[in-house]
Amino acid sequence: MKSYQKLTAAQPAACRVEEEGAAPVPSGHGKLAPWWVGSGLLVAAVLLSTITVWVLRQVSGGWLGPTAPPKCLVVPESQRFDCYPERRVVVTQELCESRGCCFIQSPPLAEGKQGVPWCFYPPDFPSYTLESLNQTALGMVGLLVRREKAYYPRDIQKLRLDVEFETDTRLHIKITDAANPRYEVPLDVPRVMKRAENPTYSLNFSWDPFGVLLQRKATGTVLLNTTVAPLIFADQFLQISTSLPSKFLYGLGEHRGSLLHSLDWNTLTLWARDVSPTESFNLYGAHPFYLLMEEGGNAHGVFLLNSNAMEVALQPAPGLTWRTIGGVLDFYIFLGPDPNMVIQQYQQVIGFPAMPPIWALGFHLCRWGYGSSNRTWQTVRAMRNYQIPQDGQWNDIDYMDGYRDFTLDSQKFASLPSLVEDLHKHGQHYVMILDPGISSTSPHGSYWPFDEGLRRGLFLNTTQGQPLIGQVWPGFTAFADFSNPDTHQWWLENLQHFHAHVPFDGLWIDMNEPSNFMDGSEDGCPPGELDNPPYTPAVLGDSLSAKTVCASAKQKISVHYNLHNLYGLMEAKATASALIQIRGKRPFLISRSTFPSQGRYSGHWLGDNRSQWKDMHYSIPGLLSFSLFGIPLVGADICGFSGSTSEELCTRWMQLGAFYPFSRNHNTQNEKAQDPTVFSPAARTAMKDVLLTRYSLLPFLYTLFHRAHLQGDTVARPLFFEFPQDEATWELDRQFLWGQSLLVTPVLEPGVDSVTGYVPQGTWYDFYTGSSVNSSGEMLKMSAPLEHLNLHIREGSILPTQKPGTTTEATRGNPLRLIVALSSHATAWGDLFWDDGESLDTFEKGNYSYVVFNVTQNIFTSTVLHATTEATKVTVGTLSIFGVQKPPSKVLLNGQEKPFSYLDNQVLNVSDLGMSLSQGFSLQWL
Repeated sequence: MKSYQKLTAAQPAACRVEEEGAAPVPSGHGKLAPWWVGSGLLVAAVLLSTITVWVLRQVSGGWLGPTAPPKCLVVPESQRFDCYPERRVVVTQELCESRGCCFIQSPPLAEGKQGVPWCFYPPDFPSYTLESLNQTALGMVGLLVRREKAYYPRDIQKLRLDVEFETDTRLHIKITDAANPRYEVPLDVPRVMKRAENPTYSLNFSWDPFGVLLQRKATGTVLLNTTVAPLIFADQFLQISTSLPSKFLYGLGEHRGSLLHSLDWNTLTLWARDVSPTESFNLYGAHPFYLLMEEGGNAHGVFLLNSNAMEVALQPAPGLTWRTIGGVLDFYIFLGPDPNMVIQQYQQVIGFPAMPPIWALGFHLCRWGYGSSNRTWQTVRAMRNYQIPQDGQWNDIDYMDGYRDFTLDSQKFASLPSLVEDLHKHGQHYVMILDPGISSTSPHGSYWPFDEGLRRGLFLNTTQGQPLIGQVWPGFTAFADFSNPDTHQWWLENLQHFHAHVPFDGLWIDMNEPSNFMDGSEDGCPPGELDNPPYTPAVLGDSLSAKTVCASAKQKISVHYNLHNLYGLMEAKATASALIQIRGKRPFLISRSTFPSQGRYSGHWLGDNRSQWKDMHYSIPGLLSFSLFGIPLVGADICGFSGSTSEELCTRWMQLGAFYPFSRNHNTQNEKAQDPTVFSPAARTAMKDVLLTRYSLLPFLYTLFHRAHLQGDTVARPLFFEFPQDEATWELDRQFLWGQSLLVTPVLEPGVDSVTGYVPQGTWYDFYTGSSVNSSGEMLKMSAPLEHLNLHIREGSILPTQKPGTTTEATRGNPLRLIVALSSHATAWGDLFWDDGESLDTFEKGNYSYVVFNVTQNIFTSTVLHATTEATKVTVGTLSIFGVQKPPSKVLLNGQEKPFSYLDNQVLNVSDLGMSLSQGFSLQWL
């Protein structure tokens, strides 16, 4: 009997691939004992199941229906892998059994039972057999054969299995058609030249049925066991399931909800869609990557490199099923072993994020509905008048003429070029929105973007070879095909023409799922299996073309069916390239739709949220998820996009938003303004103060982005990344860290003057006062009046800060203040990356400074590891040392006595240091 089973560390594998790389040898027929039926116990199980069915029938009120075969009754509910996942279908016994599957009807509305599949795979459902397995230089190649057809059309009978031991912590497994080429994601991935020598994983195979069994060597934990359900590989339906070693699973975006996913029969769909963030909906981006925490604090990650419409079904076994409707099964598995390392290893495959310009990390302000450049300008002046920090001023689509890209409303926005000039004079920057839908209705010869795009053949086409026409803001539109390199040149030329008139600094690319106000096109979509596939994942609208273009639309390198989830990535790539060519500086770009590797080109905002408290809370798991996805430059619309905010909500949200890596307040039209200047003096002051706090931390934040760019560190990160051994942190998503050392605990509910947050074990220091908090790892109640955001520094850290100005440019010239948070052993460490803030590839070209700070035995040292002239323009003015146990008798700067102050809360301050950042120094207290 073929069996889909759960492997435990003690079970022998049918085929073991030893770490030394010895050729795998099949053991017998490679058949494994069933997971729920031990070897030799099948007869007893069948007898027991007869009794069980009678008992179940009594307790379920007869809902079992006709007696199920004994082989079905032995499958526990949590282990039932869905054989009939189609939505909008009432699954009957006849439909189920026509697929050769088990049917047991669960009672309707029974608590906790709604998601249990009625139709599920029996233990002996036919799958593939591993017919051969041979060594290669990097791993193995195998042949999989299916003897009995599955129930989806164009079942592929012979598959090729490629395994590459890429690094000691990265395994690459790919399954594709053995005979015919198939679409694969055009993503640049690393090609290794040498097989891993000491992998931290042990790979085994089941031969019949075929299955992958992956374990962590150090603990024996089974990370993957794909024998739990059959592998199905048809032309438009690919499915593979696995057991999971725990229920602590994160990632799989883009969705709105808690950071930790529920495994209670929860299906997550990945198909880019324009819809306001709502629980259970597939949203703007697609990220087929998950991170899982294992018992004991280890972590691993799995990435399916596939861009087709897909869903991931989670169940309480715990188990997971990948279902996609095209491409190949191309998996990367990352062994960590800690969560930070998993994300670094993931980004080694998809690419590290771009280094943003420093001004991108300032505060940005936008709204749809300023109505004119003069009113936009008034807001900028009001911000300056109140001396509220601001680096970027943005405009939404109302700057355009008739909502058409690359045009300017010559009446209402006539002064826009002057506004941009004024922003530049004040060290500020201008960002404008662009959509990929190009108006198709202007008289011929009057709108160059469409005329030229049509002439060059740069738009998505219908199956008939004509431009596909949908409808977006300007009315009827064609859609640029960014998979065509010629489109990148046309996009550049359009941006060059507009930049000559309005010298923008950054771009905001929206509606790039792509969004369409019609389903498909003005003519609908043609019949056929691209627009109406044999299986449609659980997408919002129940159709691939719902509020987007037809899946059958033709693009340069493939059909939209394959490329839809890549649309935003391809537009971002074209736009970042254009910005570099136009400005000759680091590009600043924010995109709504995203896909793995997006961080190389753009940041992301979390879309059209609402002015509600729960939206503010959900922004935290949103930004933390995108940290996992390698897109650290992320934030939500502060104070909410749609609806009307309140002063209290906006104040609390400005406090939280000041610690989004990308910080922008944005508002819709026809709602009252929500920029900081429109509120009461008390609220305005609270907003100004928290922005000044952000600007004071820019040296620290900028250094975190350097680490993200250099090696894939996260910027905003979940607490469990730093405390993976502390299971109390695994579910936390109402707080987060900047880097390793700054804990942010925002207020997320109305009418309170305190907040309860988790403080991990150790000593933490109040950011503002330096007073210490000693925690055993516990929830602590903190005072939080409306003007206060709780920030705590972790012991052993050194944070570089700076006297804040009202722009990043003004701030950069001010003296540094280094905050030292001593550990219980009186040690601390920190670093600072510094460059001109905007030039391309400064690290790669050596045009940067890097300074390391260290404290041991009451001596602070600043060590310059690399320096350029930029560092000579900055001085270290103040050293604040938190946790100095007793008052010093004297302080020596490079051996010379220096005045100091010591406070009762054990804070030592030494001011007026006047030390150039480019020169190392030491400071000792005795």
